[in-house]
Amino acid sequence: MARNDQKNGQQNDQQEQMYNALTEQTRGFFEPMRKLSGVMLENMEKMTQFQLDSMKRYSQMGTERMRAASEIKDADDMRDFSSRQKEMMNELSQQMMEDARTMAELSSEFREELQNAFSSASEQAMNRTNQAMRDTQDAAKSTANSAKGAADSSKSTSSRNTKNS
Repeated sequence: MARNDQKNGQQNDQQEQMYNALTEQTRGFFEPMRKLSGVMLENMEKMTQFQLDSMKRYSQMGTERMRAASEIKDADDMRDFSSRQKEMMNELSQQMMEDARTMAELSSEFREELQNAFSSASEQAMNRTNQAMRDTQDAAKSTANSAKGAADSSKSTSSRNTKNS
């Protein structure tokens, strides 16, 4: 009877080990996806904020130009407005070039972060696979040892019963 309890205890331990291994593998599976989602979300937030800031700047420039145009009263005002319009176009051109550089930098940072996340995820997956293989081998050895012990126990009980008869 004690041996049956011991055998059941070993089976429960093995089942618990397998459950724990499965839980850990599942957690490991979702971790890289969580990191990738975080990288993508952070990039989306940066890009959105940058685009909102850019749109605000361009809207303000346009509003200023419209306000200046509405204040034209004579030829001198028109001449000043026209000369200022050239300056404004230069500023707008420079701002657009700067914004394009910033967008390129943000894209480059995002690409690097994604590469790092994928590299890390790949490395973690390999480590988890290797660990799972070791755990499976350990569980198989443990099961084989338990089966061998049960067989040996059964043989000795059978021998004793034969001798006693």
